[in-house]
Amino acid sequence: MTTFISIPFKTETGLSQIDGMSKFSSAGVVLEFESKLFGLIKSGVKEIRLPLAEILDVKFRKGFFRFFAKIEIRLKNFTLLSELPSKDGKITLKLVRDDFERAQEAVAKIQKDLTEHRESLPPAHTPVSVLFDDSEAETKELDEGNK
Repeated sequence: MTTFISIPFKTETGLSQIDGMSKFSSAGVVLEFESKLFGLIKSGVKEIRLPLAEILDVKFRKGFFRFFAKIEIRLKNFTLLSELPSKDGKITLKLVRDDFERAQEAVAKIQKDLTEHRESLPPAHTPVSVLFDDSEAETKELDEGNK
């Protein structure tokens, strides 16, 4: 069973305010959120799953005396990013002061999981051009009689 750490968040995009819940686990991050246009018109709850393989990095920003703390998530995939409230290529989850320690713990755990995931991947493929050296230039042609 996968355990997760839940952290409520807020963010804004243009004229919309977004309230949501982030769930951090060893499998990745799940964001459940609802946006309100002008704080009045609700869009309905959406859920986006961000697997570890799609996460580039996650950072915890402490803010000022635990105020204005936030979590920043960058993704490898622009398609996923376009479905989320993002700015400057990052998803920014603004936190309330009470969730400071839980958010710090969640980010540390997901960073550790990301490192372990990357270390478990097979090595990158070696380009074919590297496999061959210039020794072919010294190869002699066969005589017509030896064929």
